[in-house]
Amino acid sequence: MPHLTLSRKIFLALAALLIVLLISFAGLSIIALQRGLGSYVAEIEIRRMDWLSQLLLKHYVANGDWKSLHDNDDAWRRLQMGRLAAVLDGAAGNGNADERRLPPWYEHRAMRGDAPPDNGADGSPPPLPPPQQLDLLPRRGPAMPPPWPFPDLREMPDSIFQRLAVLDAHGARVVGANVDLENAARTPIRRDRTVIGYLALTPMRGLESEADRAFVARQSGVIVLTGLCGLGFALMLSWLLARRWFRPIDELTLAAQDLARGRLSTRVAVHGSDELALLGRTFNDMAQRLDTVEASRRAWLADAAHELRTPLAAMRAEIEALQDGVRTFDERTALRLHRQVIRLGQLVDDLRSSMREPQSDLLTTTVFPLSLLKEALDHTHDRFARRAIAVDRRAIDLIGASAQPTIDGDAHRLHQVFMNLLENTLAYTNDGGTLRIGVTVEGAWTGNCLTLLFDDSAPGVPEAELPRLFDRLFRGESSRSREHGGSGLGLSICRATIEAHGGTIDASASPLGGLRVTITLPLAASS
Repeated sequence: MPHLTLSRKIFLALAALLIVLLISFAGLSIIALQRGLGSYVAEIEIRRMDWLSQLLLKHYVANGDWKSLHDNDDAWRRLQMGRLAAVLDGAAGNGNADERRLPPWYEHRAMRGDAPPDNGADGSPPPLPPPQQLDLLPRRGPAMPPPWPFPDLREMPDSIFQRLAVLDAHGARVVGANVDLENAARTPIRRDRTVIGYLALTPMRGLESEADRAFVARQSGVIVLTGLCGLGFALMLSWLLARRWFRPIDELTLAAQDLARGRLSTRVAVHGSDELALLGRTFNDMAQRLDTVEASRRAWLADAAHELRTPLAAMRAEIEALQDGVRTFDERTALRLHRQVIRLGQLVDDLRSSMREPQSDLLTTTVFPLSLLKEALDHTHDRFARRAIAVDRRAIDLIGASAQPTIDGDAHRLHQVFMNLLENTLAYTNDGGTLRIGVTVEGAWTGNCLTLLFDDSAPGVPEAELPRLFDRLFRGESSRSREHGGSGLGLSICRATIEAHGGTIDASASPLGGLRVTITLPLAASS
């Protein structure tokens, strides 16, 4: 069985949904057509029964109400015969009783729907209108018996007269078939503007003729054909949309596989602004960061190898010189070897510190951070003096004169942080510069924390390097770092230590033109 990808699953789900919708649509449409055909045909048929409505109106006017027609099947049958009834009455010599009761102008008014015309000046009735063109049969025929060699068509089971009924103005049955008022087609019988009754027709039940069945079959075929065409178009569109929507996912899958193989330069094309585009941009950012980290790691390993090689090469040269007798082992030679060993040990310690977890060896006691900072400043005082770098420590001395703040932390690790920051200033601040240290102590109502600001003078750090200044494998201006013997791990060790104490450390541009390092540490509960 072939592997079902996500796009294929979505396509199959859409296809199944469309097929179900097509079957439901076609079935319901055919059922609605079958059920609605009778009502539609009944509406057409009732509109063609206007002549019967006129005869019913004539009967109502002649008798004044529907009582004479109520359940009178014989009268109802005579009305259904229309003009033919008049012919038969003439043959029998009886005449039409309804017409004898009507005024001579009624037929003209009934056919046109006008109001009764006014009498002439002498009070005589107006002249009769010309006979209607639709009166194909004479009003009086020859005296002969009705020639009925065939059965009455009105008695046939599929005759329209078997479904006709007369209703009064309130919708009650007068004569004819029993009709369902909700489904029957009705046409009003009006006398002037007043509705005096209705002629109602019950729709056919089922498909009673070959013509009906043929019509429904043709319409059902059109519905099914239309549904199949729509299904084909919808499936094709679904397939195209599924391929278009899931192409970015396929590209991301291939790119992730390339990234897993070590091709960190892999990127995906991003189009649009939807969730897939956001996923693509996130992937590209991740790949860019991994590529940058890998490049930094390689550069750092190269620098670390160089730093390790330098003291080792110096020590090897000194030892070989002693072995060859070029130099004698004296105090100066021992001092040079000792310096190289110290430098090598410091580099190894930095490597070890950068790789360990900060909380693994944190010894928490009550610590006075300002006292530790003073010790670090005293330790580096001479080196700042030789570089002519002025150190502004008035804020430390001002707070130190009062009750000093305390924190819960590791004194040795915090002292290392302060030494790294001071060493960073010594390494990168121009001679004759300035280092200013600010201190802010906030109480319980404003944060209950200690904030230290280290501001040095030019040169500054490029703005693009500020967000990555504390990254473990990042070294800005590596040549200068190597010149001053830095390993590029000092600030990353500072960040790990400060965060292990529950604080934060951040870098920004200094007002003095150099770098500002901001340290925030939570105060102990007793402070």
